[in-house]
Amino acid sequence: MPYEIVIHELAVQELETLRAFDQRRILAEIAAQLTDQPTTTTRRRKLLIDLTPSFEHELPIWELRIGAFRVFYDLAEDEQRVHIRAIRRKDARQRTEDIL
Repeated sequence: MPYEIVIHELAVQELETLRAFDQRRILAEIAAQLTDQPTTTTRRRKLLIDLTPSFEHELPIWELRIGAFRVFYDLAEDEQRVHIRAIRRKDARQRTEDIL
């Protein structure tokens, strides 16, 4: 059964600051990567351990890599729902901790 994707207000605000091309790409990748098996670790998805984001979240928090962008999300397994909490740009010199 596919997961429902819920994009929270902070993520919507961060998405709106990006170019339309990047917005479409990110939304397409979220749908493709997180609709089925969002808790499976892949080359582009990983579980963040020992990191505490500054935004509202439920533990554990996951990261999806889309080029220079990172999508941070958590899950409500019982409701089959993925909560997109933040969408941030990550430069090559930055660590994940720097953008949380």
